[in-house]
Amino acid sequence: MNYIKNQLKVTRSSLLSEIKGLSPEFMDVQPSGFNNTIHWHLGHVLSAAEKFLLDSPNGSNLPDNYGQLFGYGSKPADWPEDVPSTETLKLQLEEQLDRLLAIPEEKYADKVETPFKGMETVEDFISFVVLHETNHIGQIHAMKLLVQASN
Repeated sequence: MNYIKNQLKVTRSSLLSEIKGLSPEFMDVQPSGFNNTIHWHLGHVLSAAEKFLLDSPNGSNLPDNYGQLFGYGSKPADWPEDVPSTETLKLQLEEQLDRLLAIPEEKYADKVETPFKGMETVEDFISFVVLHETNHIGQIHAMKLLVQASN
């Protein structure tokens, strides 16, 4: 497996390992000093990877409301009643990894339609998605420690 695909696999595996055994109630606790919950982070990572790497001309593989629920600047305090469960998000994260790994290597050098913050190729965006997800894994880990310490 090439380096890039290995990074995607290791990063997603780390995320899923970080939440293993956590109850949905635990993942909905918002520790003091944080704007979001672990639940939100799962949806955010999922939505960001979808937006940057997997959106097709026919639309996203995720429901339309995910951008509103989990996009930059969103927060659980503003959520409506019908939010996807953490179990649903976990399954979607697992399924999404298969689609990320299916991006053909010959596409990595392709220029994207809309460059973003200096990123111009599919490979640039894959690197960004890995970095972004790793950052959120750190946030999840910190939140987990704080919630566990308060119980």
